[in-house]
This record gives sequence, C-alpha cells and structure tokens, in this order.
Amino acid sequence: MYGRNRGYVPYRGGGIPGMTPMVQRIIFANCIVWAAQLLSRMVGIPLTELGAVRVDGFLHLQLWQPFTYMWLHAPDNPLHLLFNMWFLWMVAPELEMTWGSRRFLRFYVICGVGAGLFILAWNSLFGAWDVPTVGASGAIYGVITAFTLLNPDRMIMLLIPPMPIRAIWLVPLLFLMQFLLGGGERVSYTGHLGGVLVAAFMLRTELRRVLGWRTLSNRWHRMRMRNRLRAVRRDELERRRNDDQNRPTYH
Repeated sequence: MYGRNRGYVPYRGGGIPGMTPMVQRIIFANCIVWAAQLLSRMVGIPLTELGAVRVDGFLHLQLWQPFTYMWLHAPDNPLHLLFNMWFLWMVAPELEMTWGSRRFLRFYVICGVGAGLFILAWNSLFGAWDVPTVGASGAIYGVITAFTLLNPDRMIMLLIPPMPIRAIWLVPLLFLMQFLLGGGERVSYTGHLGGVLVAAFMLRTELRRVLGWRTLSNRWHRMRMRNRLRAVRRDELERRRNDDQNRPTYH
C-alpha cells in the first residue's frame, strides 16, 4: 500500500524488465558517464580526475566532488560499473515502488554524497589526501541497507555461495565476504561503510524497530524455542527408532 506520498510515480511497465523509471535513469546515466570517461581519456580531458572525490581537490574548492564521484567508475575496469549496476537493479526497484521516484532519488543521492563526505573525513584523518575515489558503491550500499531494514525477514538467494539467507544478514555478509576475499587497495570499504551509516541514520526508526533491544530479545527467544523444538523432535525420532529395533519379530 503506497499511499499518496508526494513524488510517487507508479510503475506502468515498459523499458527494461524488472526496473522502475528512476532506476532505469540512474543506470543509464552511469553508463553514459562511463562512456564519457573513456572518450575524455582518449582526447586528454581529465574528467575522472576532476570528478573523483579527493581531499586535496575538495580543499582547493572543488566542492562538487562528493556528488560527482558517485556517477563515475573506473574507466579501465568495466566490471566495476557492471557489478554496481547489477546490485542496483536487484534491490532498488522495490524501494522506488514503495517510496516513489522522487523520494528514492533523494535517498540515493544523499547516501552517495554522505558516503563521499565520509570518505573525505576518513582520508583526511589518515593522511590520504591525494587518494581519489570513484563509484556508486556508497549510494548502493545505502540502498541495500534500506532494503534490508524494510524487509528484514525476506528470504533471498545468494549466488556465491548459493544459499538462502534472511535479508537482514545481507549487509554484514557482504562486508564479511569483502574481508575474506579481499578487494585490494582499489575497493573503498570506507565508502561502503559510509553509505550504510547514512542510510541507517535516515531510517533510524526502522533501524530501532528491526535491531532494537526488544526485537533482538524476541528473536533470541524464538530461536531458543525453535532449537528446543528441534531437540524434542530428534529425541522423539530416536525413541521411535529404538522401539522399532527392540520390537520382537514373529515368524
């Protein structure tokens, strides 16, 4: 039930299957900008360098960088763009259908800009003033966080590894996989974390509902009850097996 919230644009079908209008526009914009990055590099225009978020650039009044970096991707690595857009395609359409196009776009941009400011603060704190960062990962991690907070008990199927999990565990699992598999220096863990924190702050009511003390206590109680029930079932099955083995056989 969507209500009549301002900015709601109903999805009427058409376009790319499984996508809503604003998600399509965001993906299209990222692809166009990536193509522009390739062309600009060929003609010697430093488009990527000007738009990447970097502490020394921001301090030299290139104040657009916390916004522009989220529309840029590594020009020498198409997988960077592909995986980001794939994650956006998987989780974003449902949010847009729930919130409406304008609210979804506002949330997406705020998560991306907030993650960019978080990157600036982190890099300035640790002296990485000349390290550039590009990519929509901060905004997309914010979108993933919103999806999991609004649908915490939704069962989703992972591709790697192929296993079902509840949506609420998706963000911790993504960070764990990044830590175990390693992404090297080219992966901005800071940007990912920044997007999650910004989304959690914007959805703090849902965060308290899903991860509040009472909710966690109820989840723990239900888990213990399920474990006890499984133990009772195992004991009952074992008792029946023993009874069948000890039952006399008549010839």
